[in-house]
Amino acid sequence: MRGAMIYAPGDIRFETLDDPKILHPTDAIIRTAVTCVCGSDLWPYRGAEPTDAPHPMGHEYVGFVEEVGSEVTAVEPGQFVIGSFATSDNTCANCRNGFQSNCLHREFMSTCQADYVRIPNAQGTLVSTDQVPGEELWPSLLAVSDVMGTGWWAADAAEVRPGSTAVVVGDGAVGLCAVIAAKEMGAERIIAMSRHASRQQLAREFGATDIVAERGEEGVARIKELTGGIGADSVLECVGTAQAMRQALHSARPGGNVGFVGVPHDVAVDGQELFFSHVGLRGGPAPVRRYLPDLIGLVQSGRIDPGKVFDLTLPLNEVAEGYRAMDERRAIKALLKP
Repeated sequence: MRGAMIYAPGDIRFETLDDPKILHPTDAIIRTAVTCVCGSDLWPYRGAEPTDAPHPMGHEYVGFVEEVGSEVTAVEPGQFVIGSFATSDNTCANCRNGFQSNCLHREFMSTCQADYVRIPNAQGTLVSTDQVPGEELWPSLLAVSDVMGTGWWAADAAEVRPGSTAVVVGDGAVGLCAVIAAKEMGAERIIAMSRHASRQQLAREFGATDIVAERGEEGVARIKELTGGIGADSVLECVGTAQAMRQALHSARPGGNVGFVGVPHDVAVDGQELFFSHVGLRGGPAPVRRYLPDLIGLVQSGRIDPGKVFDLTLPLNEVAEGYRAMDERRAIKALLKP
């Protein structure tokens, strides 16, 4: 098969690789329908995470089941399936408590920018659709496998409630999907922090009522101005930088909540400051599997269309251009077609 490999910062290659095989009775092999480049893939691409040796890339996927291990009964060959970037048995204590991304048998996917993918813990990870969905739905179902599920987790962790005010820090695919989530959870006012006209437009289309272009302390001051000097009920941090986290914490009102889903890089939280703020803080890898059935239903009913975050479509063999376009902010998110 063919797939993407990273060799060093800025060096993505599309190569012939070994076909995946069933290694454990809990595995499945899928043929990729569509895959994509994630904003978090840019951390190693930019050198913010080390690449000690060449390795495959990609953790978002939808596709067709090709083969299953002997212990997999939930899905069967031929079915169209959606999974999560974090696999789970969906039966352990952490899974039963709704945190499948912290499953005791968790494995993080990392080989999905390829023609075929081995899915560990397939029994608990994969969710099939009743029938093969039309190709027009594939981008939105792909978004559900990560960025929509992660945006939903940001809103859930920040305890967005009907009638509340929510701030979304970050205008990448996760941040834009977080706007969708905040709207679906009933937020009356949704303030999207964005400096880019095309992303601002999509944020408004998804439900944002206000746009704040300022960042850092100026951004916090603008949020306070818009909220009567108090701050927002919920802040959804979807970036992962120190500035974004500080901006999020300072934008929440006393008694408000921050849901942080951007993978942290050089982020440190001052304990004294957090203590006296009365702001709640929760986040981590999104338990996408918890939300999959409901989000798939919302996509199939036409209620949400997170696939709009894909503003660049490329053949899989041009995956390196997808990375370049996202790195240079010429694209929000690149869809890859095998």
